[in-house]
Amino acid sequence: MPFIELKPTEEDHRIARYAAAAIVLSLAEAAIPSPLPGVKPGLANIITLVVLARHGFASAAWVTLLRVVAGSLLLGQFLGPGFFLSLSGALASLSILALAMHLPPRWFGPVGLSLLASFAHICGQLILARLWLVPHDGLYYLVPFFSVAALVFGLANGLAAAKLLENAAAKSLRMGEGSAASASS
Repeated sequence: MPFIELKPTEEDHRIARYAAAAIVLSLAEAAIPSPLPGVKPGLANIITLVVLARHGFASAAWVTLLRVVAGSLLLGQFLGPGFFLSLSGALASLSILALAMHLPPRWFGPVGLSLLASFAHICGQLILARLWLVPHDGLYYLVPFFSVAALVFGLANGLAAAKLLENAAAKSLRMGEGSAASASS
């Protein structure tokens, strides 16, 4: 019986490394107590923003979906309500990021994209929660609290991603100067 041998590419390895970092952040975040169920900083989204900026949407989507599935498996929430809430938020965020990639980068850098994704994530989760878990209009009373959380965490994650991207650009510039200096010697 013949078997199929899959050879991972360098891109596969890169996506796996980013996904591993995002999963670690998700697991660490799960240990942080939350004042309101479902309100988390979304630290793994920093990784998604960095991947989006450096490697494009497809890689960012892979990292995000791998993080959601693997994180839920490791936390024992796979196919539970938490998994579906996380997945709905991730899909809403990815949808907005796919559209926002076509906006002027001058006004929509990592911080703007993070804010858009953060609000989309909350909207995706609230829609699923309303349709499936809490079929009551009282859920809408939580929208202001979730909106404030989306604003604060979206801003913080966007600033963190911007700083990481800035540091990576400075490092690659310094490395380029070092190789240019050694080549001229």
